[in-house]
Amino acid sequence: MTEPGRTRPAVRIVTVDVGQDGQRIDNFLARTLKGVPKSYLYRILRKGEVRVNKGRIRPDYRLRVGDQVRIPPLRSAQPRAEARIPDTAAERVQQALLYEDDDLLVLDKPAGIAVHGGSGLSFGIIEILRQLRPQAEYLELVHRLDRDTSGCLLVAKRRAALLELQAQLSDGMAKGYLALVEGQWQGGKRTVSAPLRKNALQGGERVVRVSDDGKPAVSRFAPVDGFREASLMEVYLDTGRTHQIRVHAAYCGHPLAGDDKYGSAAFNRRMRALGLKRLFLHAHRLSFRRPGRVEELDISAPLPADLQNLLDTLER
Repeated sequence: MTEPGRTRPAVRIVTVDVGQDGQRIDNFLARTLKGVPKSYLYRILRKGEVRVNKGRIRPDYRLRVGDQVRIPPLRSAQPRAEARIPDTAAERVQQALLYEDDDLLVLDKPAGIAVHGGSGLSFGIIEILRQLRPQAEYLELVHRLDRDTSGCLLVAKRRAALLELQAQLSDGMAKGYLALVEGQWQGGKRTVSAPLRKNALQGGERVVRVSDDGKPAVSRFAPVDGFREASLMEVYLDTGRTHQIRVHAAYCGHPLAGDDKYGSAAFNRRMRALGLKRLFLHAHRLSFRRPGRVEELDISAPLPADLQNLLDTLER
């Protein structure tokens, strides 16, 4: 007998349509089972309770049109309520809009807010956007920025736009960053081609290292301004590896200011004394083609006040 207030659980079979083609199964479940904790979703995936075409799948499996997804019954009366997002965080994201059309939007992501929840975080940029726009049928990240990195973040509003923009990323969408590095950069423009391997262990902490057996990674550095003990660099990425700019900069002997993982402790202390409270890395420019059109968009985000204030205090 079903207890009062509960509905009898039942297995659901959902057929994947064109709008869901190519979507990861974990993201599909998060949208289908709104409010259900992500930890629970990954648990039922690991246990094989979610199946596609009657077979077990990994969390990164990408759905195809016509796939039959088995969704098990929930074991609670109601999904857990979504975490309440602080008004201050929602307001920061609301004011960060740089560009929007029917297919996409670009935000000037504030530093300190992750792009998505998980790993102990109850919310990120994408969860804030979905709460701010409950009527939006589709909002998905096209790419990611580290939590402490500010600047241009691209979000798709249609599945077809997401796939096209991600294809442009793979083909080398222009993504420009501003980074303050230790020391006086010599030699002008430099292309760094050094393969990166992640999940190497260092004192129990997972990091990224330059390694011959890593994935190809190419960064293009160009000096913008020089100071007595630091250099402001513009960096463009030909690939999009985890921590790529930070690792390549350190590999060149010029680690980023405020980088606690790959940087110089002494340099970071001096920058903190001057007011730097986070990683000096800002995604200042995105250039890409509008989905389904030939029109090119070139969007920029100004350097945030905290980073500009630091530059104004540095000795030349």
